Amino acid sequence: MKEFHQQTSAQVMDLLSVTKEGLNELDVQQRLEEYGPNELEESQKISTIAVFFGQFKDLLVIILMVAASISFLLGEVESTIVIMIVVILNAVLGTVQHVKAEQSLDNLKALTSPVAKVLRNNEIIEILSEEIVVGDLLYLEAGDYISADGRLIESFNLLINESSLTGESLAVEKTTDPILDEGVTTADKRNMVFTGSFVTNGRGTVVVTSTGMNTEIGKIANLLGTAKEKKTPLQISLDHFGEKLALGITLICLAIFTIDLIRGRALVESFMFAVSLAVAAIPEALSSIVTIVLAFGTQKMAKENAIIRKLFAVESLGSVSVICSDKTGTLTKNKMMVQQVYIDKEVQPFNELNMKNKLHKQFITQSLLCNDSFVREEKEIGDPTEIALVKLGKHYKLDELMLRKQHPRMAEIPFDSDRKLMSTVNEVNGKRMLTTKGALDVLLQRMNKIETTNGIVEMTSEDRQRIEKANHNFSTKGLRVLAIAYKTVRPKQTIDFEDEHDLIFLGLVAMMDPPRDESKAAVESCIQAGIKPVMITGDHKITATAIASQIGILKDPSEAIEGHEIEKLTDKELQDYVEDYSVYARVTPEHKIRIVRAWQEKGKVVAMTGDGVNDGPALKQADIGVAMGITGTEVAKDASSMILTDDNFSTIVKAVANGRSLYTNIKNAILFLLSGNAGAIFVVLYATVFGLSVPFAPVHLLFINLLTDSLPAIAIGLEPNNKKLMKDKPRNIHEPLLNKRFTTQVVLEGLLIAISTIIAFRLGLSTGSTLTASTMAFATLCLSRLIHGFNSRSKESIFAIGIFSNKYTWVAFLIGVISLHLVLFLPSLTTVFKVAPLSGLQMGYIYTLSSLPFIVNQWFKVLFVRRK
Repeated sequence: MKEFHQQTSAQVMDLLSVTKEGLNELDVQQRLEEYGPNELEESQKISTIAVFFGQFKDLLVIILMVAASISFLLGEVESTIVIMIVVILNAVLGTVQHVKAEQSLDNLKALTSPVAKVLRNNEIIEILSEEIVVGDLLYLEAGDYISADGRLIESFNLLINESSLTGESLAVEKTTDPILDEGVTTADKRNMVFTGSFVTNGRGTVVVTSTGMNTEIGKIANLLGTAKEKKTPLQISLDHFGEKLALGITLICLAIFTIDLIRGRALVESFMFAVSLAVAAIPEALSSIVTIVLAFGTQKMAKENAIIRKLFAVESLGSVSVICSDKTGTLTKNKMMVQQVYIDKEVQPFNELNMKNKLHKQFITQSLLCNDSFVREEKEIGDPTEIALVKLGKHYKLDELMLRKQHPRMAEIPFDSDRKLMSTVNEVNGKRMLTTKGALDVLLQRMNKIETTNGIVEMTSEDRQRIEKANHNFSTKGLRVLAIAYKTVRPKQTIDFEDEHDLIFLGLVAMMDPPRDESKAAVESCIQAGIKPVMITGDHKITATAIASQIGILKDPSEAIEGHEIEKLTDKELQDYVEDYSVYARVTPEHKIRIVRAWQEKGKVVAMTGDGVNDGPALKQADIGVAMGITGTEVAKDASSMILTDDNFSTIVKAVANGRSLYTNIKNAILFLLSGNAGAIFVVLYATVFGLSVPFAPVHLLFINLLTDSLPAIAIGLEPNNKKLMKDKPRNIHEPLLNKRFTTQVVLEGLLIAISTIIAFRLGLSTGSTLTASTMAFATLCLSRLIHGFNSRSKESIFAIGIFSNKYTWVAFLIGVISLHLVLFLPSLTTVFKVAPLSGLQMGYIYTLSSLPFIVNQWFKVLFVRRK
C-alpha cells in the first residue's frame, strides 16, 4: 500500500474514514481505544515503595544499619531501636520529598501542556495535545507546536521548522501535492507534518495520520521531552562539598576511634561512637533541604503568576543583572487607549470632551460607525485601535451596537494596508453619510473642507499646517494618530475608491498602548537592586522611547538605538557599546540574540522576555528565558525557563526578589547545619585530646541529627522575603557559596556552641558522674542548636527582621524543645537515651549556657548593623 505522502489528501481522508466535518464523539472514543492517547511512553516511574527502599542505599545509612545490627547482637536493644527509628524516619522524609518533587514537576508540566485546534462535529475546538486521535483535522497557524504526524490537506504559505526531527535549521515550505518518489526521507516529505516541529509562517489544515509512539519522533524517542528533574548547580556544588566534608570527618572519626582503642575502650563501643559521630557531623540532608526549599519557592512563585519550568532558574533569578523586556503587553497594558483628540482647531484630553457640543458628539459617533469592533462584558472583539474608539464612546455612555442599529450601514470599503483607509456609509438623519478614517498623510490629500463650531468652511493652508503640527506633536509623544473625515453621498448600492475624495475634516484621535500602572515602580525596583532594565521591541523608536521615558528605563534619547544601526556594528563593537543603550527599537530576532550575547560577554546574567515563535532562539540564549503565558506561543513557552501567567514586567521583578531570597535562605540553612555540626565535632575533639570521658552517647548524636538538623534548617529555608535584598547588587553567579568568609563564620559560630557545651560538660564532670556530664553536654548542644536556628535566619539581628515573622522556625524550635524535655524527664525514654536525672540548678546551667551563643551572635549583629 502507498504511504500517506504518496497519496492525495482526499485518498488519505477516505483511507482514515474522515469527512470534511471532522470526527464525531464516537469516532474519537473508538480511535482513542485503538491507538491510545497521543503521548510518548515515558520511562516507568519508580514506585513509592521502591523510592522508600532506595533511601537505604546511602553509604552512611548502610554503616548506621551495620552499627544497629552489631548493637542488637551485643544486647544493646534500646540503641538498636533508636537507630532504626532514625533510619526509618530519614527514609520516610526522603520519600515524601521525592513524591512532592514529582507532583510539583507534574503540575508545572500540566500548566505548560501544548494545546491543539481540531475540527470535530463541524466545529473548531481547542483540546490538549494528548487528546488528539488519528483522523482528527488539525488546524495550524504561525506559532503552533505540532503534536501529531499528519498529511496536509490545505496549505497557505505554510513554513514549518523541523529541526528537532531532521536537524535542518531552515524552515520547510509545505505543499499539499502527493510525492510519488519511492524511499524519500522524512525531511523530503513536504506534504507531511511531524510531532516536535513548529509552524513559523502561514496556516494549514492537516489530517492526523499517527499519534504517540507511532509518530516519526516517537519511533526514535526524541520528543522535546518529558520534564525530568535535574540537580541544580547549587546542589552539585553542595554534593562536591559534602563529599570533601565527609572525607574529612571520616578521617577525624577514624582518628578518634584509634585513640579510643589505644586508651583501652571497648572495640564495639569505640566503633559505635565513631560511626554515630560521623552520621551526626555530616550534613547529609543538604541536598534534600535545598530541594524542599526550591519546591516551596516555585509554588510560591506560581501563586504570584510566575511558573518556573526549570528548577535551576530559581537560583539564576537571584543573580540576574540585566532584564531585556519586550514592550507590548509586558511593560504596557497591550490595549490601545485614546489619549487626546484634535477637534475644532484645539487639542483636548480624551476625558474633557463635551457631549453637549455637537461637533464633539459627532466626532465620537462617526468614529463608532466607521468601526467593526465591539466590547461586551469585558470581552473585546476586533482591532485594538477600533476598540480604543469604542471605549472612548463608552466613556461618554455611547453604545456602539445601539448606534449601529440606529444608523445602519449601507455600504463599505474595508481597510486596506496599501490605501491605509477604511470607509463606511451609514444612514444618518435620512441621509447617507460616508465616514472615512485612516492615516492623516493619505487623508489630508483627499480633504478640502473642515468642520468647526461655526460650520463647514473651506480648508486653508493655515488649517493644513495646524493639523500637520498637531499630528507631529502627537507622533513625537509616541502616539498613534487616526484622522476622521466625512461627506454626504448620493443614494446608491455601493461605493468605490473615488468616493473617498472631497472629504470634510472632522478631527484627529491620538492613542497609545499605555504603560502598566505598576511598570514604573517595577523599573525603579530594578534600578535600586542594581539590575539594568532594557527594552527590546519591534516597534518604532519614537513609540518605544516615549514609553521607556515614562516608566524610567530611558534617561536620555541617546540611549535608544534602532535595528538598522545594530546591523552596522560588529559583535565586538556591540559588546563595547551595549551598556550605553537602554532601548532597542525595530529589532529582528537575530538582533535580540546578539544583544543578549553582548550582555553575557560582559559577564552579566540576562533575563529575556518573549512571546513569539521568533523569540525562541533569544529565550534559549538568555540565562533566564521568560515567556508570556497569555500571548505567548507554545514555541516561546517551550524555550523558556519561566512563564508569566499575567504577562507583566513587575512579575519578573517579584520573581527576582524571590530568587534572591531563596538563595539567601538556602545559604543561611547551610550555615546553620555546618556551624551546629562543627560545634559537635569541636566538643568531641576537646574530650579526646584531653583524655576525658565520651561527651555523647551514640543515641544522643542520632537524636541531635534527627531533631536539630532537618526541621530548623527547612524552617530557615522558608524565611519570608527580606525587602532589603532588592537594595543590594546582584550576586556574582561564579562566586563559590562556601567562600573564606562563609567558612570563617561556620567555624566561629561552631566554636561558640562548642564552648557552651564544653562548660556544661565540665560542670557535669565536677559532680563525679560521667553520665550526668554527657547528659548536660547532650542537652546543651541540642538546645543551643535549636536556639541557634533563630540566629541563622538572617545576617541582621532577630529584632530587625521580626522575632515572630517566621512561624516555621518557632514550630521547629518547639518540636525540638518538647522532644528534648521528654527525653530528659519521661522515665520510659531516659533509659533508652542514656540520660541522668538533672537537678533544677543543672537545668538552669543548661538553659543559660544554651542561650549564650545566641546572645553573643545577636550582640555582634547589632554592632554590625550600627557600624554599617
